Amino acid sequence: MGYLHEGHLRLVDRARELADRVVVSIFVNPLQFGPHEDLARYPRDLPRDRTLAGARGVDCVFVPDTAGMYPAEPLVRVVPGPVADTLEGMARPGHFTGVLTVVAKLFDIVEPDVAVFGRKDFQQAMLVKRMVQDLDFGLTIDIAPTVRELDGLALSSRNTYLTPDERRQRAWGRPVSSTTSFWAKALARIPESSREPARVGAGVAGTSRAYRARRRAPAELGGRHAGRREGAGSLAARGLAA
Repeated sequence: MGYLHEGHLRLVDRARELADRVVVSIFVNPLQFGPHEDLARYPRDLPRDRTLAGARGVDCVFVPDTAGMYPAEPLVRVVPGPVADTLEGMARPGHFTGVLTVVAKLFDIVEPDVAVFGRKDFQQAMLVKRMVQDLDFGLTIDIAPTVRELDGLALSSRNTYLTPDERRQRAWGRPVSSTTSFWAKALARIPESSREPARVGAGVAGTSRAYRARRRAPAELGGRHAGRREGAGSLAARGLAA
C-alpha cells in the first residue's frame, strides 16, 4: 500500500531474480479497512516511494486512484471462506475479502507471471496463494522471508504508530517460525468439509501494495488505468511480485 521500507524493497529484489521486469503498484485499498481503522491516517509519501523504487531498479510504478480501481461500489467480491475468519481475520471481519478483491483486480490489470508476497503477512499470503489456485490465475505466488529491524521487530509501514514501549513488546513477541506453526495448526483444526475454496461473492461487505514484473508493456494496459503508470521503457517481461 505504499510508504515503502526495506521489507518491500526486498520483495522487489526477489521479483528481479524471478522475472525480466518489475512493476510496483501503490494503492491504499479502502476495501480492506474496517469502519474504525486507519484508512485516513495510513502513512503515505508517494514522492519518497517513487525515489526508493527507482533506486532499486523498478521498471514501472502503477499508482491507480480509488475512482480508477472502483468506479462504482463493487458488488462482486472475492470471499476467502472460513480460513479467513481465524487469526487476523477474526479481529478484522471482511479484511481479507477486501485484500483478495483488490489483488485479483491487480492481477487482471497487470497480468504478471509471478507475484512475490512477504511472509510477515503469512495468512494473507496463504489466502492469495489459495485464490490463485482455486480461480485458475495463470501465475506463480512466491513467498519471501520476513525482514526485521535490529531489535527483531518485523518491518512494517505501521511501525511509525508504535510508542517505545509498544515497540519493545512487539520486538520480543512470537517469532515468525512459531507464528507460522500456529497458523498451520489453526488450519489443520478446520474440518476438511469447511475448507471452502476462495469464491466470488455478490454483495459481500469487505496492500495493496504489489510488486510485479509483467508480460505486457505499460501502453497495453489501457482503459481507465491508461496514463497512470510511471516508468521507463517497454516492459516486455514475464514476472510480478506483490
